[in-house]
Amino acid sequence: MSDGAAPTRVFYDGTCALCHRLVAFAVARDCSPEGALRFAPLGGAAWRRVVGGEAPVDTVVVRTPDGRILARGAAAEHVLGRLCAPWPAIARALSWVPSGVRDAAYDAIARRRRRWFGTTTAACPVVPPEWRERFED
Repeated sequence: MSDGAAPTRVFYDGTCALCHRLVAFAVARDCSPEGALRFAPLGGAAWRRVVGGEAPVDTVVVRTPDGRILARGAAAEHVLGRLCAPWPAIARALSWVPSGVRDAAYDAIARRRRRWFGTTTAACPVVPPEWRERFED
């Protein structure tokens, strides 16, 4: 990003077809000029470099520009808040839902996502060339 601000890094399950769809959804709706969001699979080189340690299973993890690590519902809310309208308003509405309720809903979907949406062998989703710079290994 040209202004020196750190991006929000979104780490996702690289073998989950639903995760690939959600990443493509977020990339397409990231309306900042340089793209405020960067994506990488959980446990990959970018994960080891930026977060380190063992990567969790069945969740998305976000590292915010200020260094906070968010997971599950909080991570989803954070990402929605960085997309073009109407998604920031939806993120604000979600912030009123207790985190335990958000996380329970997130966990219910996470447990069933492979059965409902399948898996993929590609760690990164297939994206148009103009989006590829937003992905790390």
